[in-house]
Amino acid sequence: MTMARPPRRRFGSLTVVSLLLAVLSLVLGPLPSSAAEPDAGWWNPTARPAPDAQINVTGEPFKGTDAQGRVRGFVDAHDHIMSNEGFGGRLICGKPFSEQGVADALKDCPEHYPDGSLAVFDFVTKGGDGRHDPDGWPTFKDWPAHDSLTHQQNYYANIERAWRGGQRVLVNDLVTNGVICSVYFFKDRSCDEMTAIRLEAKKSYDMQAFIDKMYGGPGKGWFRIVTSSAQAREVVEQGKLAVVLGVETSEPFGCKQILDIAQCSKADIDRGLDELRELGVSSMFLCHKFDNALCGVRYDSGALGTAINVGQFLSTGTFWKTETCRGPQHDNPIGNAVAAEAQKLLPSGVAVPTYASDAQCNTRGLTGLGEYAVRGMMKRHMMLELDHMSVKAADQAFDVLESASYPGVISSHSWMDLGWTERLYKLGGFAAQYMSGSAAFSAEAARTEALREKYQVGYGYGTDMNGVGGWPAPRGGDVSNPVRYPFRSTDGSSVIEKQTTGERTWDFNTDGAAHYGMVPDWIEDIRIVGGQGVVDDLFTGAESYLRTWGNAEKHKSGVNLASGAAASASTSEWWNPAVSFAPGRAVDGDEGTRWASEWTNDQWLRIDLGSAKPVERVTLDWEAAYAKSYRVELSLDGKNWQTAWSTATGDGGLDTVRFAPAQARYVRMHGLERGTKWGYSLQEVGVYSG
Repeated sequence: MTMARPPRRRFGSLTVVSLLLAVLSLVLGPLPSSAAEPDAGWWNPTARPAPDAQINVTGEPFKGTDAQGRVRGFVDAHDHIMSNEGFGGRLICGKPFSEQGVADALKDCPEHYPDGSLAVFDFVTKGGDGRHDPDGWPTFKDWPAHDSLTHQQNYYANIERAWRGGQRVLVNDLVTNGVICSVYFFKDRSCDEMTAIRLEAKKSYDMQAFIDKMYGGPGKGWFRIVTSSAQAREVVEQGKLAVVLGVETSEPFGCKQILDIAQCSKADIDRGLDELRELGVSSMFLCHKFDNALCGVRYDSGALGTAINVGQFLSTGTFWKTETCRGPQHDNPIGNAVAAEAQKLLPSGVAVPTYASDAQCNTRGLTGLGEYAVRGMMKRHMMLELDHMSVKAADQAFDVLESASYPGVISSHSWMDLGWTERLYKLGGFAAQYMSGSAAFSAEAARTEALREKYQVGYGYGTDMNGVGGWPAPRGGDVSNPVRYPFRSTDGSSVIEKQTTGERTWDFNTDGAAHYGMVPDWIEDIRIVGGQGVVDDLFTGAESYLRTWGNAEKHKSGVNLASGAAASASTSEWWNPAVSFAPGRAVDGDEGTRWASEWTNDQWLRIDLGSAKPVERVTLDWEAAYAKSYRVELSLDGKNWQTAWSTATGDGGLDTVRFAPAQARYVRMHGLERGTKWGYSLQEVGVYSG
């Protein structure tokens, strides 16, 4: 079904440009299918390894910025180029590059020969018996394929085709999982997660050098690993592909937890974050698949969820624990599906729990170490990936980010609860959608279109290739509105034909998203099915992603006007002469101390800033005893008070209160109704001018 939408776009003149290009394409017509690449330009290598895949794109890649100085192009916010090096080295078969060419790079795993009988992970993820033709070059009979989750999809020439088709930013998430590695039958290396991350980072730089060599030397290739938004902009303006390194692993820095006991320290986190920055990593997930010492995860569902829950037990000694969700956001339903092969790995007498259908939220949120890691990432100007966090952990992470107005937050492949999309945009974050079928992708893009319009942001996709997720299936060669080859790229500068490797030619209509080279074909399918407006949103994605990154780099922590200020209160709790709950404890910079009131409703804490100052943001870090209903009040003289903000639905935790800027010398939290049987208790209060 074609979704008719009026062509328009939030980034100014893009729609007009698209219309002009469309008119030009009608006048000039598509190049014939047999057209050869014109004389070699900067975008063509002087030599390729032999044999190799074809690119099947002609035309010079676009450069520069638009009239407003904004970069153009698509962004893939979530891909795994080097995952073949993770999980013990034998889960994903084939390599993204080889000096000996495609025949050497795209080899099946040894155990898949002669007919796939031992392709254990293949039949676990795909179903059936796992049997397939293991031969790659030159026939590629059975793989890569949209539903084959164990074969390399990120061959460098396929990524080159996506770049030539208009993609300008690619986030390469370094990925592994120690438990999957340890229980999988086939491996040829250590299962240590950080060892795998280091290797994948090295291989990423090796791939950059490999491509550079084809173009004449260091810095000359189109594949450019970047460590800052400024570098990325320079690369995109040159018409090349900016590659951002991220990390997605289950127990980073050794931060696993065993029987609820953390196996890492704050020092481990600092060392780990510093090492990742030295490797060039700019974004990361704090948890993935298993609960760890930093945060609880958002569950997987069905049989896969049961299998991962088994892995959770094998890693941590505990299964997932659930509770009734506290708000409209929720984790993925676990269900009680059977995963027989995985459940055989459990010790005798141990069984996966049965979960109540009305209790689908993870009890585990962001731990104290997790909050320390979030703040450590902010200190290093890194971008935090919220996908895979439990809703409880994501909520708490949002609280921390909002308390500092930190914009470096990403949802890269549709694993964050979608009810938080506006909360993410308010911070200045960036969202991308998982690479699904054109109709589903377009429908979801339409659902969130008004938010993107409101916050003037573009859109992205997360292919998650080599990420064991599955990709868009073909719509069929007999549909009334197929992708017609050749077609022009979104910017109009390139002509894209069917991609050929060896004896195999891929057609998106009949093969779907079989490998990374089909990304331009998928975008063309979206244009046909969902309309030009969806593609226009995607074409502004690179600018929005780099804007989020740049704002995170420029972020400076605000000065806490309340730090060390004089404080007074209506009452202070007194029950232990050795422990003070005096008002000043809430502004002493020590989260281990707190102010606590007596156990009645009408109580207040007042902070004297010393002189009148502009105030527009207050943070309140509640201890377990919090206010359900309270006001933030301002005064110039300490006698006449004005309410700047109020709520009757407080839920504790870390609150960030924003209001119109106002002059105030005194700031008061006025508790009206307690959220517990105790009084009100604040660990720290922050007051900020911006």
